[in-house]
Amino acid sequence: MPRHTRALIDPAALRYNFRLAAGLAAPASAMAVVKADGYGHGLANVVAALDALVPGYAVATVQEGVAIRELGSPHPIVLLEGPHDAEDWPLCARHELQPVLHSPHQLDQLAQQCGDPGAVTVWLKCNTGMNRLGFPPGEIPAAIERLSPLPGVRVLGLMTHFACADDLGDPMTGRQHESMAALASRYPQLLISTANSAAHYHKGDLFHWTRPGIMLYGASPLLKAHGADLELRPVMRLMSRVIAVRDLSPGDSVGYGASWTASAPGRMGIVEIGYGDGYPRHAPSGTPVAVAGHRVPLIGRVSMDMLAVDLSEVPHLGVGAAVELWGETVSVDEVAEWAGTISYELLTGVLPRVPRQVLGG
Repeated sequence: MPRHTRALIDPAALRYNFRLAAGLAAPASAMAVVKADGYGHGLANVVAALDALVPGYAVATVQEGVAIRELGSPHPIVLLEGPHDAEDWPLCARHELQPVLHSPHQLDQLAQQCGDPGAVTVWLKCNTGMNRLGFPPGEIPAAIERLSPLPGVRVLGLMTHFACADDLGDPMTGRQHESMAALASRYPQLLISTANSAAHYHKGDLFHWTRPGIMLYGASPLLKAHGADLELRPVMRLMSRVIAVRDLSPGDSVGYGASWTASAPGRMGIVEIGYGDGYPRHAPSGTPVAVAGHRVPLIGRVSMDMLAVDLSEVPHLGVGAAVELWGETVSVDEVAEWAGTISYELLTGVLPRVPRQVLGG
């Protein structure tokens, strides 16, 4: 018999979240960010759910962009990191990907291949304070001047990435916005894209295109908030089941390192999921888990294929009981807080041996 561990994917929730993001973005348009295998939900699943709804996609790699084209989508696809190697340029042209250029070496590659890879539409990345990728605002004019005479090359827009948008009170977002507003005034013919998921909850101009990512999947992009607080719906329910139960006496320890010890008589269940499936090994005792809809605490260390939960308050639950590690009863944001990480890491970290099962599909 197969393991019952699986990730249930709800396409209706995904569509709902996109419509919410698009409403917050208006009058700007929203391109769905589907990198990292659709944030762990399965790229094909995400495209199938959204393709009739979205005006465009954003991905991190050429391979992701090509995969969307092979799924039959005709929409614009923005390549957020641009080409990594010279051989990526023909793929961008052939599959009509829109690379975001962030470095002089990419301009060199494009100039050297000009006329060979075919027509290509590009964006320029502006480093307004993230200090990760991009040209400083003062170097944008020179980059545009260098690209403008190249045959077949069209500069479509300018893009930046906010460093602190998850904190609504941080003034850095405003400073970065002002830098892009100045460029927008200088180049009114170019499209401007600044807003990640978190920026949808800021007041002010969102320019022409936004880039909702984590919010599409139902997790919060803001500090000190869960997805439900922002009216987002969970798209993934990470599910498993109880495969064994055991009564505990005071002094009994559980798991590797005997890190949890019973202080009173109780009952525990073993769940067939662990860090070999992508559940965080560093989730501590007390992390909430839902067993048959009842919230119970995780106890002891997470193993590769199993973890233990305290069933003392629900002793009637036994072998075969359904377990939700995150989803509707326990949010992925809450598990991330207990594990000292972020929902992005948990969702993208669900490993391939966990089947993705599309609800209604």
